[in-house]
Amino acid sequence: MNLNKLHHVAIICSDYHAAKEFYVEKLGLPLVREVYRPERRDYILTLLAGTVEIELFIMENPPQRVTNPEARGLRHLAFHVEDIEPVVAELNALGIETESIRMDPFTSKRMTFFRDPDGLPLELHE
Repeated sequence: MNLNKLHHVAIICSDYHAAKEFYVEKLGLPLVREVYRPERRDYILTLLAGTVEIELFIMENPPQRVTNPEARGLRHLAFHVEDIEPVVAELNALGIETESIRMDPFTSKRMTFFRDPDGLPLELHE
């Protein structure tokens, strides 16, 4: 078995306009394709983060995500950046709050967290 790279990550979102504005306009992830599925009354937006696709499944009234205390499943999505400080400054200028930059005790690299419009934790990691 050769599982050597991620193909995509899927995220469930509740608001089409908020999700598209956040991920495409604010984070600058290129939109590869957008599909509306009338039988499910949802959208799938496929974005590109480097070579990994991010699929946004946008539907009305999905179940709430349990975040505190943390539950089983995806904990967060982490984006690699070369220099964290200008990226944090850019996010903050767009109105996206970030936690304080701190050192990852395992990698000895700087990191911080922020959240998408539905509260999904996202990480920046050098």
